[in-house]
Amino acid sequence: MSDLPVVTALHLAPRHHAPTEQVDAIAVEAGRGVVGDRYHGSRHRHVSVQSAPSLAEAAGVLGAPVEPGATRRTVTVSDGRVPTEPGAVLRLGDPARPDEQVVLEVVRVAAPCALMETSVGPGAKAALRRRAGSVLRALTSGTVRVGDPVKGLLGD
Repeated sequence: MSDLPVVTALHLAPRHHAPTEQVDAIAVEAGRGVVGDRYHGSRHRHVSVQSAPSLAEAAGVLGAPVEPGATRRTVTVSDGRVPTEPGAVLRLGDPARPDEQVVLEVVRVAAPCALMETSVGPGAKAALRRRAGSVLRALTSGTVRVGDPVKGLLGD
């Protein structure tokens, strides 16, 4: 059994401003992003990743729970900190099968948008500042599933 953090939730939104849908798996295309998501085919906004500990911190600031899907991020991981430094790399999938892993590269910090004031609640944008994860580009294609190990998080 691996001690690596794992994917705990996956969400996508088929259109801008559409509610997110929780799914068990996502198909990621290199250079294009998550199939079926609003950002599929965008230049570099392929996948967004957040961590459960950061959501717990935001909930403490907000004084209310912050549900993973309400933040509109694609991937939520169980532990660690999502790197925010451009060029940092995350690998999602079984480390014993590196050719099947989805490799993502950090592009920038994921800034909380004004829509979170509605989806999470008043004060969410401020509570999630510096806690909303990162936006990444897909370097390889593959499938990410709930329960997949994640390598490259800060502190793992």
